[in-house]
Amino acid sequence: MAEWIALDRLALAPRPGRIVGIAGDTVVDHPQFRVQVLRWQQAFARAPGTDWALYFDDTLTFAAALLGAWHAGKRVFLGGDNLPATLEGLSPRVAGFAGDVPARYAPLQPDAEVDPARVLQPLDEALLELVVFTSGSTGAPSAIVKRMRQLTREVDALQAAFGEQLDGAQVQGTVSHQHIYGLLFRVLWPLVAGRAIQPRRFFHEDLVSALGGQPSVLVATPAHLKRLPEQLDWSSLGGQLRAVFSSGGPLPTEAALQVRALMGVAPTEVFGSSETGGIAWRRWSAEQPQWHPLPGVAWRIDAGCLAVRSPHLDGDDWWLTQDRAVADDGHSFRLLGRADRIVKIEERRVSLDGLEQLLRAHPAVQDVRVLVLQGAREQLAAVVVPQAAGTAQWDDAARRRQAQQLGAHLARSHDAVTRPRRWRFIDELPFNAQGKVTAAALAALFRPVMPTAEWQQRDATTAALQFVLDPDLVAFDGHFPQAKILPGVVQLDWAIHYGRSAFTMPPRFLRMDVVKFQHVARPGDCLQLSLGWDAAKSAMSFRYVSDHGVHASGRVVFGDA
Repeated sequence: MAEWIALDRLALAPRPGRIVGIAGDTVVDHPQFRVQVLRWQQAFARAPGTDWALYFDDTLTFAAALLGAWHAGKRVFLGGDNLPATLEGLSPRVAGFAGDVPARYAPLQPDAEVDPARVLQPLDEALLELVVFTSGSTGAPSAIVKRMRQLTREVDALQAAFGEQLDGAQVQGTVSHQHIYGLLFRVLWPLVAGRAIQPRRFFHEDLVSALGGQPSVLVATPAHLKRLPEQLDWSSLGGQLRAVFSSGGPLPTEAALQVRALMGVAPTEVFGSSETGGIAWRRWSAEQPQWHPLPGVAWRIDAGCLAVRSPHLDGDDWWLTQDRAVADDGHSFRLLGRADRIVKIEERRVSLDGLEQLLRAHPAVQDVRVLVLQGAREQLAAVVVPQAAGTAQWDDAARRRQAQQLGAHLARSHDAVTRPRRWRFIDELPFNAQGKVTAAALAALFRPVMPTAEWQQRDATTAALQFVLDPDLVAFDGHFPQAKILPGVVQLDWAIHYGRSAFTMPPRFLRMDVVKFQHVARPGDCLQLSLGWDAAKSAMSFRYVSDHGVHASGRVVFGDA
């Protein structure tokens, strides 16, 4: 068993013979890792400001940068990804970035030269902080400040609860270290326990070979565990898999039972949140097992909801969650769904969890999420993954039939007001990098992709239509972070779309000729689109105008397939 080294003292002195991680095919020992920490510490110590954001694809590099930033006294912000919207949201909050972000953010680089003998002081657990963000699964993401003390106490609790299972095992994972679950299980806990940090595994095929080579533990999310391919040779694990951990969202019963059947291990589900840290665990050795608190976590039921008090919180007060719960025997509890998922629609109370459970019981439904769409009048909406794939090929009639069938299924217990009014059918829910389905991603599925057009003229060679640019159009998202501007590529795509509706055109796009973009188009603009078709030249001309003048014009040439 490797020596346990507290996180605040992990980088103080080199520990020859201690393995920290795997980089490609290279084993990185503690002295080498400590040099990387020193390189980052030296760079951060010279960098202005206190707050810095980290995003790294490589887990081992991330671990070194995190410790280096802390040893330089920085407060570290963790974004869940490096998408433009995420970086734009972080930019006003921080002095700078380090890691795999675009060059325009001038990411900090570690120093090239450093004295390996330089002395570091122990980290101050009470002072140092990490800022993480809620997933957005129940609303807009919000910042959560975690003191280092809270993180180290949570690592202690994980070791007390599961340490014996992990002794001598490698930790493989599919979850990102940029999320609090991945940070704890794949970075902080392995660092202090002396288990090698492994590269993140994305593909099931890679996992099978990695898990079967030696005693292993898998850290995953429900989104990944629900998709275990049965055709892979899971028997090749040969009893090497010690444990499977799942967190980040509820693990469906059928997925838990499939994990147990394929992998030969009953998965261990860990329950908690960014705000509370880890709360409880349960092992799927039986159907619907009860939840047991993690060591050091006290709990009680207040007004039907779970309340917790633990060292993972920044204070001694009780934290009332929005998770409805009932005590089993005084030592364990069962969760009954989220209290904040009971909404009022036209003064009628509706359980979104209850609607989802009823819809999942329908034989045509594989998975579903129900949400409330905001607007002048709130509406219930459902995003459904059918058992049969291929929803992209469904026409409007097929979608309408499926919605009517599911509506009739709900009509036995819900009237028209308390049933979803809008439906979307997709082959896969929009999971993010943390295995979460956010409220924003679901709501985006109901936003308009195309404007509502009014045709004014349409014949064999000429067409004209007009439309107002709805501010909610998906086309306005992310292309120009500082302002909502209709991208030129979207204007071209719309022109071709409406051209195909108006004219008989060859199927293959060949080229663009004399395309010009002259004035930006913004939400609220009323655009007039004029189209012309020259069959002899197999060319379509287009022109967008409004009260502001000409926005764009050009010609597109087509050919046969």
